[in-house]
Amino acid sequence: MALLDGSVVNIALPAIQQALHADATATQWIVNAYLLLLGAFVLIGGSAADLYGRRRVFVLGVVVFIVASIGCGLSPNNVVLVVSRAFQGLGAALLVPASLAMLGATFGEHERSQAIGIWAGAAALMMAAGPLLGGWLVDQVSWRAIFLLNVPLAIAAAGLALRFGCESKDPRAHQLDWGGAASVAIGLAAITWGLTAIPGAGFQDKIVLAALGVGIAFLTSFIVIEARLHEQAMMPLSLYRSRNFAATNVLTLLLYFALGGALYYLPFGLIRLGNYSSTQAGAALLPSALIMGFGSLFAGTIGDRLGARLLLTVGPIVASCGLAMLAFIDLRQQSYWAGVFPSMLLLGAGMAITVPPLTSTVMAAAGKAHAGIASGVNNAVARVAGLLAVAALGAVFFDDFSHHLTGTTPAQAIEALNVVMSGQPGANAEAIAFERALHVIMLVPASCAALAGLAGWVWIEPDSVRASN
Repeated sequence: MALLDGSVVNIALPAIQQALHADATATQWIVNAYLLLLGAFVLIGGSAADLYGRRRVFVLGVVVFIVASIGCGLSPNNVVLVVSRAFQGLGAALLVPASLAMLGATFGEHERSQAIGIWAGAAALMMAAGPLLGGWLVDQVSWRAIFLLNVPLAIAAAGLALRFGCESKDPRAHQLDWGGAASVAIGLAAITWGLTAIPGAGFQDKIVLAALGVGIAFLTSFIVIEARLHEQAMMPLSLYRSRNFAATNVLTLLLYFALGGALYYLPFGLIRLGNYSSTQAGAALLPSALIMGFGSLFAGTIGDRLGARLLLTVGPIVASCGLAMLAFIDLRQQSYWAGVFPSMLLLGAGMAITVPPLTSTVMAAAGKAHAGIASGVNNAVARVAGLLAVAALGAVFFDDFSHHLTGTTPAQAIEALNVVMSGQPGANAEAIAFERALHVIMLVPASCAALAGLAGWVWIEPDSVRASN
C-alpha cells in the first residue's frame, strides 16, 4: 500500500496522461481525488476505529482499498481512474488511523515500542524505495502495475490483521461527526474544482466564482459545526487555544503545500524536459526520500538538545533552499549530479530536520488526553495542503505558460500544454514555455517553505517558555 504514496503516482503521471489521453486538468484530479477523500475523512476513520473496533475498521479499509486499486489498474479512461482513486483515498482514510491504534492494542507495553519502531522503519523504507520501484514498473510493465501490485500486499495485510491483530474499542468513543466530515469534503471539493477550472474558464468566470464561494461557505459551516459539538467534534476547536498547536498546523500547511506542489511538477520536468525514463525519475527522488526516512531518526535527539523552535525554523528554510535551486537548474543541459541531486539533498535534509519536532510539538501542545486527535488533525492538514497545492499551482503554472506563448487563446494554450505534458514530438516552443513556467512555479513552493520557517521562529514558543508553563 505504500506504493500509493504521492511521489510514486506522480512518477507515473506522464505515462498515465499519455496512455489515457488526459488533459492537464484531468491529470491533476488523479492526485486530487485521492488526497480529497483521505484528507476529509481521515479523522472520521480514526473515530470509527475507536467506536466500532480498530481491527474491523482496518480490514474494511483494506477491502475498500483493494477494490479501488483493481479499479485503478483496469481503468479504461481517466474518469474511471479518478473515481477509483477517490475510493482509494476513502479506504486509506479508514485503514491509516486504525493501523497504529491496532498495534497499540495488540502488543504489550514492553513490545509496543519495538512494534511501532518496525512499523515506522517499514514506512521509511517504502518511502525511499517506492518511487524507484514505481518508475521501474512503469517502464518495464505498465503504469497499471503500480496499482495492481497493491492488491496482494493489501490482502496480506488484511490476513495478518485477522490472524494476529487484537480487536479493541474505546468505551468513551462518541458518535461519528458525519456533518463535519461532509461539510469539509464538499467545501474542499468545490474549492479544488474551482481552482482547477481557472485555466480554461478564467478567474472571473461566474461558475468558477460560484464554486469558490460554495467551498468557502461549506468550510465555514464546518467550523460552526465543530464549535457546536465541542469535544465531540472530529476536530475540537479548543485545541487551537494552544499557541503551539495553531502554529505547527500553519507550518504544516505551508510546508506540505510546498512539498506537494513541487513533487507534482518535478517528475514532468524530469521526464519531458530532461528525457529521464520513469525509473530514472524515481531514482532522482531517492536521495531526498532516504534522508527524510533515516535522517529523522537522528533529528529527534538533536531536537531534544537544541529545542523544537530552532529546528522548526531551520528545517523549512533548508527545504526552501532546495526547492529554490530547482527554479534555476537547466534540466535539458545540466547533469543530474550538478542540478537535481544537490536540491534533493537539501529538500530531504530540511524535511528530516522538521518532521520529528513538528510531530512531537503537535502532540505535546494538545496534551496526553488529545494526543491522538491532534496527530490526526496534523496529518489531515498535511494531506489537504497537498490537495490545495496541486489545484492552486495548476492555475499559476498555466498563467505563466500561456504568457510565454504569445498570440494564443486560452483554449490554444491548454492544447499546447497538453501536447508538451503528454510527450508529443515537435513541441519545441511549447517545451520552452513549459520550462520557463516550471522555473517560476518552483519559486512558489520555495517561498511557502521559507514562510513556514518564519512561522516556526515567530509563532512557536521557546522551550524555556513552555517549560515554565
